[in-house]
Amino acid sequence: MYEFKKILVPLDFSDYSKKALTFAVDFAMRFNSQITLLYVLEPMIYPADLALGQITPPGMDHENLQFAEKELQKIQQTLIAGKIESEIIVAAGKPFFEINRTAQEINADLIIIATHGHTGVEHILFGSTAEKVVRKAPCPVLTLREPIKGFQFKP
Repeated sequence: MYEFKKILVPLDFSDYSKKALTFAVDFAMRFNSQITLLYVLEPMIYPADLALGQITPPGMDHENLQFAEKELQKIQQTLIAGKIESEIIVAAGKPFFEINRTAQEINADLIIIATHGHTGVEHILFGSTAEKVVRKAPCPVLTLREPIKGFQFKP
């Protein structure tokens, strides 16, 4: 039987990702796993001036990273609350790249990620972070789409 000792759960603070975390906690309890919560802040770049090019306002990213860390701590306390071992990581960059980089860095055995289920034009315009993660992941990926059907563990 395959062991899932380290599970990476990327969050974007949406209801989708919080439900995926709830699933991941049940999964982790079943397999006696550790969960790493990851939030990736995609840096905002503003066109400031044609001569200077694109810039990021100083301090904005630092404040957003601090906010994200506090939100992850709240989620950790609310949804995990000592049920299993967990840690939080906040990173900055392209979400799919940072998710896969983090999975490799922590030697994750599994990534559990929510997919929003965009279709049609939305999918063409925005793509899917989950899809990009699946394509390049260094470990198996479990994608969850709402509603999460048929995946209820019994104690």
